[in-house]
Amino acid sequence: MVQLHENLDELKDQDVNMYIISKDTPEQQRELYDALAKKYGKSLPFISDPDLKMIERFDMKNGDTAYRGYGLLDEQGNVIFHTVNDYWGEQFDKTVEEIKEEYQSTSK
Repeated sequence: MVQLHENLDELKDQDVNMYIISKDTPEQQRELYDALAKKYGKSLPFISDPDLKMIERFDMKNGDTAYRGYGLLDEQGNVIFHTVNDYWGEQFDKTVEEIKEEYQSTSK
């Protein structure tokens, strides 16, 4: 999550609303949100999904937790794509390129 917030500007040209979904409680998420906002001057908003219903909708449920990755919903809430991806550290640039390519392929 640190690498994501260090590189948010890499995704600013995407015309999407971005969120972080986790099963953490809203209180836990608020604490993390505040810490990230303090350190980086901004943070993505969080969605609490304690029962992993949204995660399951993206087909990214991994037992009682979620795979790391990303996905896209349309305005009606339909899943357009989802990708399990754990390249959020030193390989973050690879993830950014994948996100841009998948998003651009949906707008054709």
